[in-house]
Amino acid sequence: MHSITTPTPLPTSASARAVVTAHATRWGLGTFTGAIPLNPLGIRLSRSLIASIMRVLGRTPPGTTVHEVDENGISGEWVVGPGVRRGRRAIYYIHGSAYTICSARTHRSLAARLSLATDLPVFVADYRLAPEHRFPAAADDVADGFDWLLRQGYEPGDIVVAGDSAGGHLACDLTLRRAIAETGQPAAVILFSPLIDLTFELARAQERIRRDPAITASAAARLVALYTRDVAADNARLALDFSPAQHLPPFLIQTGGAEMLSADARYLHEELGAHGGDSRLEIWPGMMHVFQALPRLGPEADAALRRVGEFLADLAANRHDSATATRTVHTVSGAS
Repeated sequence: MHSITTPTPLPTSASARAVVTAHATRWGLGTFTGAIPLNPLGIRLSRSLIASIMRVLGRTPPGTTVHEVDENGISGEWVVGPGVRRGRRAIYYIHGSAYTICSARTHRSLAARLSLATDLPVFVADYRLAPEHRFPAAADDVADGFDWLLRQGYEPGDIVVAGDSAGGHLACDLTLRRAIAETGQPAAVILFSPLIDLTFELARAQERIRRDPAITASAAARLVALYTRDVAADNARLALDFSPAQHLPPFLIQTGGAEMLSADARYLHEELGAHGGDSRLEIWPGMMHVFQALPRLGPEADAALRRVGEFLADLAANRHDSATATRTVHTVSGAS
């Protein structure tokens, strides 16, 4: 019998702190992001700015351990929250920020809190960034990282794939390519504010309804173009086809109600469902892009990660119950 716990509720309105933060961001960072030039100096400035924001507004739990990995072309960090033990299950985390800006280090706080919320170690991949490395460098590195985990002894079904923003697109590419190749799928996919439509048409339509506090669709599209430049927009690894969704693992998608990529989250959820996939969508009122990474801005960040932990615990319990039922059926059949 599984213990009964009270599930973390999905809020029906934004906290006061989140509302104030969104307004401050709109008239602060939001007026600045589109003005940064996309030359080498501007890219360095953007990387430094985002790293500072993630460091100041993040929170790494005391007792977190970090082990850097750099071997055979695989780079990243194992991040293990306090009290969490390495075992046969793990999270494979794919960071976002337009294929251009972030790293395992910038996402260390988020990975640590995700590890604590799920009781699982987290491996954060450091894939090659644009503009130094264009498509398909990031997607290939992400696939290589998953294969590396398999060589470490993990089974595909013992790995949870998670990612944010552009990392959501990379996670979908990974699982879709594995579905096409008929290779093993991860246990689940967890996505925070996923970017799916690289043309940003969905984001632009959402932007006409509500302006994203942090960045405009045009500015974000210019960043992503540093990775996709000179590649046809209908390339199968950019314009993702979710027709194999019935062969994908369950998805949990969380997005902020104040961000333009809420349109991408809704589109992904609808595409998965339309093609026989298993998807759960959570739109958090008033929240900004990848709010889960910024716990100092509001209580929603930690609450969202608790819901991830509950989602994965439910999946594990259901898988255990199904396996037990199967063994019971086989035992009865063999005795008759």
